[in-house]
Amino acid sequence: MKLVLLSGGSGKRLWPLSNDSRSKQFLKILESPNHEMESMVQRVWRQLNNAGLTDSAYVATNRSQMDMMTSQLGNEVPIIIEPERRDTFAAIALTATYMYSMGNVPLNTVITVMPVDPYVDEAFFEAIKQLEQVLQQTDANLALIGVVPSVPSEKYGYIVPSEPHAADPNILQVSHFREKPDRAQAEALIQRHALWNCGVFGFRLDYLINVLIEKGLPIQYEEMLKQYKDLPKISFDYEVVEKEDNVVVLPYSGFWKDLGTWNTLTEEMSCSQIGTGIITEDSVNTHLINELDIPVTVIGMHDVVVAASPDGILVTSKVESPRIKEVMNHIEQRPMYEERRWGRYRVVDYIKYKEGNEVLTKRIMVCAGKNISYQLHYKRSEVWTIISGIADIVINDKPFQVKAGDVVRIPEGTKHSILAITDMELIEVQTGSELVEEDIVRICMEWKDIPLHQFI
Repeated sequence: MKLVLLSGGSGKRLWPLSNDSRSKQFLKILESPNHEMESMVQRVWRQLNNAGLTDSAYVATNRSQMDMMTSQLGNEVPIIIEPERRDTFAAIALTATYMYSMGNVPLNTVITVMPVDPYVDEAFFEAIKQLEQVLQQTDANLALIGVVPSVPSEKYGYIVPSEPHAADPNILQVSHFREKPDRAQAEALIQRHALWNCGVFGFRLDYLINVLIEKGLPIQYEEMLKQYKDLPKISFDYEVVEKEDNVVVLPYSGFWKDLGTWNTLTEEMSCSQIGTGIITEDSVNTHLINELDIPVTVIGMHDVVVAASPDGILVTSKVESPRIKEVMNHIEQRPMYEERRWGRYRVVDYIKYKEGNEVLTKRIMVCAGKNISYQLHYKRSEVWTIISGIADIVINDKPFQVKAGDVVRIPEGTKHSILAITDMELIEVQTGSELVEEDIVRICMEWKDIPLHQFI
C-alpha cells in the first residue's frame, strides 16, 4: 500500500498565525510526547512512523508550501509538487500519474489518500492499514473510512450506508453522501447510521488510471504537469467518489477531530499561553498565542482567543471564531512570516513611496549547514547586515566569509548565496520597483553546485 498525504489550504481559518504559505498544519502549537512544540503535520508524520507507514508515504502539496514541508519533516520525505492549486482531484491525479509513470508502482497497488492534518490517536492508522484488505475482500472500487459521530454536527459531510457488505458485516456498502446538513438533518442521518466523512479513501492504482483515461486526461506524469492548469478545479469527492457506485466504508469509532478553527484548536492546546504576555487569573477559558516580540496582556476576558503574529492581530470569542474565514476572505496580503528549507524569515517593515519604489526589511535566520539558492534579482537590490553567526557567501562566483557586524551589498542582477557555518541571523533590506518572491532567478539550489566554488 502507498499512502498519500494531501497538504493544501489557503491559511484563512487560523489567521493571523496561518497564511498562504503557512497553513494550519504547520503551526507549532501542539505538545509532543517529549514536551516540545510540534505542528499538526509533524504530529501526523510521527504517528505514521510509529505505525510503520512512513516508508510508503508521499506528500502532495503546492509549490508555496514545499519549503515549509521540507523544513518541518526533513529532506527525505517524498514530495509531489502541484504546479498550481487546483483542488484535490487534480492533486490526486498528478500523484497517481507520478506513481504510474515515474515511480514504477504496480497497477494493483492500493493507494490510500488522507489529509495531512487529522487530530487522531494511534488506532486511526491501524484502521488505515485495513483499507487494503477491505478492497480485497469486497472487490469495491473505492473504500472509505467513516467516523462514527459523537454529536449531530453541522460542520462535516456524511457518508450514508445502505447495508452491511456480504463479505464482512463490519464493512458497509455506501448508499450516498450528504454535505454539511443542518442539525435536524444531521440527527436524522445519525439515525440511519451515517458516518462523518473524514477525507480518507483507498483505491487500486489502475482504477484511477482508468478514470483518467475515460476523462481523456494524460496518464504520464510529464504530460500531466503540462496540462495541469487545464484540469477541473474540483474536489476528488465530487469528481470521482460521489459518481462511483461500488463504494464501501469502514466505520471508525475511535478518537478523531478536525482542528480547523480556533475554538477546536485551543481545546487541544496543553497550555493557555504561548509567547510573551500576561493572562490575568480572572480570565476564564481564554488563550493567548503571541509570535511578536512585544507583550500582549489579556485582562478579565472569558472564552476568548487572542492571536498575534507579523500578519496581524485577532481578538475573537471562541464561539464566533469560525467566522474568520468569511471576514478575511476579501483581504489579500503577502505572508509576513515563512519557514523555508534553510531556515525562516519575518517581515519587519514595508514601505511603498509615492514615487513607486518600495523598501522591505526582513529578519532572516539561516540554520547551520543550510544555504539559500544561488540566485539573482532583476527588480531589486539588497543589503545584508549580519547580526549573529558566521557564514560563507558567494557574490558573482567569488567566495567570502562574513561574521556579525559585516555588511554585504547586492546590486540588481548580482548572483549571490549564503551558507551558514553556525546558526546565523541577518537583516535584509530590499529596495526596488517591485518586491515580490517571484523576482528570484535561481541558478542552482545546492551549495556544491555553485560555479567557481573554491575557497582559499
